[in-house]
Amino acid sequence: MLSNVGLYSYGIAAVAYTLLAALILASWRTRVMGPSLLAATLLTILWASICAVANRMDTPPIELMRFAEVARNAGWTFLLLQLASSRLQGTALFVSGRTWKSALAAGYAVVVILLLLPYFGLGLSAEAYATAAFSAWLAMPLFGLLLLEQVFRNSTDEERWSIKHLCLGLGLLFAYDFFMYAEGLLFRNLDTTLWQSRGAVTAVGAVFLAVASRRFDRREDTRSLIVSRQVAFHSVTLLAAGLYLLTMALVGYFIRYLGGSWGGVLQIVFLCAAGLLMLALLFSGKIRAQIRVWLSKNFFSYKYDYRTEWLQFTRTLATGEDNIPQNILQAMANITRSPAGLLWSRSEDGRFDLAANWEMPEPDNDAGLEQLSGWLQHSEWVIDLEEWRRSPDLYENFELPGFLNDITRPWLIIPLMFRDNLQGIILLRESDLQVDINWEDRDLLKVAGRQAASHLAQYQANQALVEARQFEAFNRLSAYVIHDLKNILAQQSLIVSNAEKHRDNPAFIDDMIATVGNSVERMTRLMEQMRSGERDAGPDRVGLGKLLAGAVEQRRHQSPVPQLHSGDNEVQIEADPEHLTTVFTHIIQNAQEATDKDGRVDIRLMREGEQAVIEIEDTGSGMDEHFLRNRLFKPFDSTKGLTGMGIGAFESREFVRSIGGDIRVTSAPGEGSLFRIVLPCARGERNSDPVHQE
Repeated sequence: MLSNVGLYSYGIAAVAYTLLAALILASWRTRVMGPSLLAATLLTILWASICAVANRMDTPPIELMRFAEVARNAGWTFLLLQLASSRLQGTALFVSGRTWKSALAAGYAVVVILLLLPYFGLGLSAEAYATAAFSAWLAMPLFGLLLLEQVFRNSTDEERWSIKHLCLGLGLLFAYDFFMYAEGLLFRNLDTTLWQSRGAVTAVGAVFLAVASRRFDRREDTRSLIVSRQVAFHSVTLLAAGLYLLTMALVGYFIRYLGGSWGGVLQIVFLCAAGLLMLALLFSGKIRAQIRVWLSKNFFSYKYDYRTEWLQFTRTLATGEDNIPQNILQAMANITRSPAGLLWSRSEDGRFDLAANWEMPEPDNDAGLEQLSGWLQHSEWVIDLEEWRRSPDLYENFELPGFLNDITRPWLIIPLMFRDNLQGIILLRESDLQVDINWEDRDLLKVAGRQAASHLAQYQANQALVEARQFEAFNRLSAYVIHDLKNILAQQSLIVSNAEKHRDNPAFIDDMIATVGNSVERMTRLMEQMRSGERDAGPDRVGLGKLLAGAVEQRRHQSPVPQLHSGDNEVQIEADPEHLTTVFTHIIQNAQEATDKDGRVDIRLMREGEQAVIEIEDTGSGMDEHFLRNRLFKPFDSTKGLTGMGIGAFESREFVRSIGGDIRVTSAPGEGSLFRIVLPCARGERNSDPVHQE
């Protein structure tokens, strides 16, 4: 009985399609193709069962076997025509359901007639009967292959995902039949080996049809027959081992057939080596893991609702506390339900420093962290420490960092990759809710890690920008303070230079004391500004006439002496009086330095509507258009050599603009310059006509 290959081959096919029918019934859904799929499967069971039983009979029921095969082919062809009709709807190739059903019935009626020709008594030769019969058998799988091609070609990408396994399973069935009957037509006789192998080959197609049934017209349903990953893994492993041994046996047969006197020896050596290789592969943990991943990716539904996971992940990143690294750590921990973790981030010098610790104490040291970062940069793997302890061969050249031995229940090490560089490292504690992770967890952690890495890189860039802005603000304030100190130093130098000449003059002594006192007061304010980091003391209502008079008084010791022409001493504005006085003093000083001693520096104050206008005009050397446009208000650009800093004009305009005003300059070489300072009057000032007084 064991030698009856056909019995076992077709018996396996009957069992395989019976399981397929059970799977279809157990996961029954309201779908268009469901009845057709079930009917074709039942007809295939009937055909395989008849063929299996026929192998036990002395006189097989040939006609019954033929009609069962025709019914099987008709069932699968009917299913494919339904699919093709739905794909071609709306195109020139579309035909109505009644039309193609009638054509199908007519076509199979012709096939049946060709198979029954010997019973019609037409007097045809045996060769003619054989040619007609084999032509009929060839027509059915050929038509099935053509339908498969049309169905696949006219399907969308989403539809191909659901029917590709159906096309593979039926393609195997029809292609094998076509090959077997083509050889039968050529030699006018069926090959016994091909006929006996046909049942097992058809059973292989059932595996793909089972996958297709899970995807076919998929609907939401709570009832489903679930094949466990463990069962599928062992089944596929046994199937692969069987195919491997079958292939090796065929190769061994040809070695013996072609090897002459050495053929038997070479065959035995080859088969032993092949068996040993198969055992080595089956005992390889890495290969077993890869098979499990392949099965999970291709035969099972996904573990996560990725929309929900991603929304939760981004919500945790965005709505946590201001501590961004800790938000990142919590978001990554939520994916695996981990209760605690640590996060290290890469600094500018390439070192990894602890950036956050959530529900986990800081480690006392980081011995081995540098080697760990190098390994993660190279591999980009998510490290499961429990898996590493069980199967260290899965992690190539990975050595456990020493500091992890002092951490309680370390579990996952996740690299945060940003632009192919390791931006951070996350260590998570063991979860009480999730024992281990699979390929899907790893893929999700890798993708989430890249998103978290970009978030971490942006946070670090923002921190660096804030720090740079703080230094910039401090440097700008320092430059302003040094500029003011330079002016104070100039006043002190002027006193020292005149002291020898006027030391016996009581008026000079009084003026010197007042100047020194003013310098001390100004330097004290500058020190306060350096400590507080703020340039201005705050706005205050001040009278411009008084401020201008004070600025002129400070500059009256240098020729030409500035002259104040005030048309309205009651004009008031809101500003820091000290800073505004510094602006006026600076512009007056520049006008004096650009003008000969016999020239003029005139200051005029007027009011135009709701604006106060201060004009400072000199008869000095003037400036050309290029200097006005490109250099006058450019910081750190000075025409005074080492004695100038080039920030006075820039600082003056920035301050005036900060209180709502502006500075406009009109000048020409050899004709002097006019600085026109426009400031908004203080609230409550009355509008009046422009007043000018020379």
